Amino acid sequence: MANIFPRSFNLSPLKGLFCFGVVGITLILGFWYYATPKTLRVGYQPSQPIPFDHSIHVGQVGLDCRYCHSFVDESSHSNIPSANTCWNCHSHIKKESPKLEPLRRAMDKDYEFYDGKAIEWVRVHKSPDYVYFNHSAHVNRGVSCKSCHGNVDEMDVVYQAETHSMSFCLDCHRNPEDHLRPLEEVYNLDYDASEFIKNHPELGVSTQQELGAFLKKKWSIHPKESCSTCHR
Repeated sequence: MANIFPRSFNLSPLKGLFCFGVVGITLILGFWYYATPKTLRVGYQPSQPIPFDHSIHVGQVGLDCRYCHSFVDESSHSNIPSANTCWNCHSHIKKESPKLEPLRRAMDKDYEFYDGKAIEWVRVHKSPDYVYFNHSAHVNRGVSCKSCHGNVDEMDVVYQAETHSMSFCLDCHRNPEDHLRPLEEVYNLDYDASEFIKNHPELGVSTQQELGAFLKKKWSIHPKESCSTCHR
């Protein structure tokens, strides 16, 4: 009796397994890439109830980060400023601006639409619940806001500039010399390492890496790389 199926059909199971494997690997690689913080979070730029322009407040006016984020050097988290912090200035400056309507409603008791409700800022940076990160431990040992948040002083609308992924943190923990700076320069977003080194020849360093190594030794910095460092 003649064969119903041609001999080439003997390879069909292998071809099927091969195609299934290719599709499976493609799906895994696609998920691995597109589900990373780099894709999901970098560039995230939500609209805020008040269009707060960091390039004006920080870049032009020169406000220190700690004026608004007042707990950053004392707490594990960086707080969002209260309406009262904004009202300290804007009760006198551009009080009538339509952009400040939510602030007037929250703070100005003489305003006809006053309701006293807190401003509901939209959070931009958020670590997963299973990740422990302590802001004070970093800024009090020479890691600038700029290392993790980018050029915030140039942003008219704040966005997430870095991935804050596990590899991002490990790169810094393995090579802290690339980021460490003197404590008095931590909140200076215009800081230039080469300029600082030139003005402080007594340190005996000539590059950022040498300055970082000097500070690392001075402060006995030993960044941990174990899982328990961040996953507690």
